[in-house]
Amino acid sequence: MSDAPTIHVIDDDDAARDSLQFLLETAGHRAHTYETAESFMSQLPREENGCVITDVRMPGMSGIELLKMLKAREFPFPVIVITGHGDIPLAVEAMREGASDFLEKPYNDEALLQSIARALGASKSAAKTDEAKAEILRRIGELSGRETEVMAGLVAGKSNKVIAIDLEISPRTVEIYRANVMSKMNADSLPALVRMAIAAGFPESR
Repeated sequence: MSDAPTIHVIDDDDAARDSLQFLLETAGHRAHTYETAESFMSQLPREENGCVITDVRMPGMSGIELLKMLKAREFPFPVIVITGHGDIPLAVEAMREGASDFLEKPYNDEALLQSIARALGASKSAAKTDEAKAEILRRIGELSGRETEVMAGLVAGKSNKVIAIDLEISPRTVEIYRANVMSKMNADSLPALVRMAIAAGFPESR
């Protein structure tokens, strides 16, 4: 247990914190909890192996503000952001500020544990990063013009309805293009698609 990574949970909801701590410790992680982002920053951890899970909407410092502060301090731990339903634009902003992933409430326990595993195991190899970026750009290059426009809307955090209005097509047509984009990009979720877009510098890359 002493070598287990420490997961730092920041959430102003007491029940949510307790539930997460139980889940994480049951899964073999060490868990430290904080009621506010300010409390976390005042006790900024120094251990070598860990991860941060934070709610995006909190009294005082928000999850986005926390991310910006951690980025400024070059804090090395990956950060997973938990968002409420309908907070996709905030989640996309969080990922652009350096979050490794985001999950929408109510999230599946297994999905959270998998997200933590990905975050802790992320390779820092520049060669692998370049190889992955090239593969993502190849997939983007295989999208049609309209699919590329829909993907740009998705990674900007826009809903299907808003994308439909922007592109002057029906929401149902957007759903079809969205399904095509997810399939061609080999993305099993919106967070996965956003991660790919950020890694590839999309849409600036086109």
